[in-house]
Amino acid sequence: MNKEIPHLQQGDLIRIISPAKAIEVELIQYAKNLLEQRGYRVKVGTHAAGRWNYFSGTDEQRLQDMQEALDDPDCKAIICSRGGYGCVRIVDLLNWAGFLRQPKWIVGFSDVTVFHHHIQRFGIQSIHASMPLNFQDNTQEAIESLFYTLEGKAIHYQFTPSSSGNDGEAEGILIGGNLSIIYSLLGTDDRLNFENKILFIEDLNEQLYALDRMWNSLNKAGVFDQLSGLLVGGITDMKDTEPKSGLTIENIIMDKFSFRNTPVAFNFPAGHINDNRALIFGKHAQLTINKEIATLVQS
Repeated sequence: MNKEIPHLQQGDLIRIISPAKAIEVELIQYAKNLLEQRGYRVKVGTHAAGRWNYFSGTDEQRLQDMQEALDDPDCKAIICSRGGYGCVRIVDLLNWAGFLRQPKWIVGFSDVTVFHHHIQRFGIQSIHASMPLNFQDNTQEAIESLFYTLEGKAIHYQFTPSSSGNDGEAEGILIGGNLSIIYSLLGTDDRLNFENKILFIEDLNEQLYALDRMWNSLNKAGVFDQLSGLLVGGITDMKDTEPKSGLTIENIIMDKFSFRNTPVAFNFPAGHINDNRALIFGKHAQLTINKEIATLVQS
């Protein structure tokens, strides 16, 4: 099995597919133009701009597009057009043999966390980054970070952390993604190996009590005893009950970390936000946190 993925050069082929929710054709065309302006060739999946109820196509159609991309020896990266829901319905139906012989970058976030988890079983890296759904609204820094990771440039991010976290230094393989997906895969064969890892999390549009339930489940599963560090991205558009739960995002998370020495950084620029910086899952990272500034390096 080959675990090395070549970084992209001008003229390389990128495939855009839609393994989950349907997306407007205009957003795919915008992404195709953007990638071609960068010097890449682009092929759009047959059903990438399709629609079958909620999804971009039936399970069979979405599976076909993903399988063709995995098996294409000329393809160097697969960019998923958007998340939503649907990746878990096809992940175990895919034949990964061709991908293991010739790995390529799989790019996306949100529901694409399903693929990131699955790839971690093989020890192969993947890219948590923006997708065509968001390209028009993203910051220039977010788009450039996607290209930097694809092209092999070092990642070096500095950001202002919340005072609620834990100062310190951590290093280890970076893993994670969407918290709801991490939680949903805990009891499955795609559960992550959390030992000595830096865990990144983000999420969108959940009830605060649901966030608390997921966090307690990870705690009961022993996840937090294994981590070397925790990186919290955008936990956005959270809802609350009436009467109010009395919970906040930071006190839910720090309830399990205030008594631990694990470094914890809030406010990392990634997730369902416009400044969605790219991260490489499965790659070593160094996280340094103090009261004024936090730094994440993947070199």
